[in-house]
Amino acid sequence: MKKEHKIRLGISIGDLNGIGIEVILKTFEDLRMLDFCTPIIFGSTKTLSYHKSVLELRNSIQGISQVSNPVPHKLNLLNVWQEMVDINLGQSSEVAGKYAYLSLKKATEALKNNDIDVLVTAPINKHTIQSDEFKFKGHTEYLESELDGTSLMILMDGDLRMGLATTHIPLNEVAQQITPQLIEDKIAILNKTLIQDFGIQKPKIAILGLNPHSGDNGVIGKEEDEIIIPTINKIQEEGILAYGPFAADSFFGNKIYTEYDAVLAMYHDQGLAPFKALSFGNGVNFTAGLSKIRTSPDHGTAFDIAGKGKADHSSFKAAVFSAIAIFRARKTYLELKENQLPVK
Repeated sequence: MKKEHKIRLGISIGDLNGIGIEVILKTFEDLRMLDFCTPIIFGSTKTLSYHKSVLELRNSIQGISQVSNPVPHKLNLLNVWQEMVDINLGQSSEVAGKYAYLSLKKATEALKNNDIDVLVTAPINKHTIQSDEFKFKGHTEYLESELDGTSLMILMDGDLRMGLATTHIPLNEVAQQITPQLIEDKIAILNKTLIQDFGIQKPKIAILGLNPHSGDNGVIGKEEDEIIIPTINKIQEEGILAYGPFAADSFFGNKIYTEYDAVLAMYHDQGLAPFKALSFGNGVNFTAGLSKIRTSPDHGTAFDIAGKGKADHSSFKAAVFSAIAIFRARKTYLELKENQLPVK
C-alpha cells in the first residue's frame, strides 16, 4: 500500500503581542496533532521561547535551517530572524507588525515554492502591519496579490459556509461594488470550491439581498430588482443552483441557512455577524479561489487577554484540520479529473 503523504503545514505567527503564538503552541501541545501533519512555524526561537516562558507552556520545538527539510513528528520552527524583538504583550506596536509581516512573507514564499502544502495564519493587527511592503487590508488581499486566482473569503463551521461578495471595504461603498459581474464571479468561485474542496457534487447556494427585507420590491432599495435578481436568473440558466435574494434577518432567524451548502452575503458584517453569533470560537476563515490553501482562526489578536493564558485555541485547531481536509479533497478531485475516461 502506498504511504500517505504527510501534509507540510506552514504557520505564520501573527502579531507578536497578541494571542497568535499562544493558540499555536496550545494546539500542538497535543502530540497527536503531529500524526496528521508536519507543522512548520515561521518565526524565531527567541520569540517563541519568550511566549513559552510567560505562558508556562512546555512544547518541544525542533529548529530547522531549511524549510524544505522539516523533521517528521516534531513541531518545527524556521528562524526567520535571529535578533531579540521587543515584545509587549497586549499592546499595539509597529515592531510587532513588522515581524508579523516577516513571518507571513516567508511562509507565503514557501507556499508558492511548494515547500509547504498549506498555510495557516495567526491573527495580525491590520493597522500596525502596514508598511511600504504591506499595503493591504488583510491576509486575504495580500495572498491574492501573491498567488494565482481570485479570492473569496469563506467563514465556515461544519456545514455552515459563509462567503462574502465584498470584504474589507467601508459600508458606504458596498452598494457601488455590487454588480452583476461581481456576483457572477463570486458565485462561480463558491460553486467550484464546494465541488473541488468539499466534495459536494451539485452545491445549493443561497444569496442574500443587499437591503433590509431584500428591498421590499423596490420600496427600500432597487439593487435587488435591478441587479441581484436578474443575475441570479442568469446564474441558474448556466446550471448553478443559486437561489435568493433572501432577507438576512429572517434567513438566519428561521434557520433557512441549514437548507443550503453555502451562503453568499453582500458585505462583511451581514455575513460575519450571524456567523460569529452561531459559531464564534469554532469557525474557520478559508481563502477560497486561490491556487494554494490558506485557513485561519475566526478571531483577532485579542490584546485584552494576550499573555494571560486565557486564549481558546479551538478555532486555530479547527483551522489546521480544515486546511488538511481541503488539501486532501482538492488533491483527490484534481487526480480524478485528470484521470477521467473520455466521453464517447
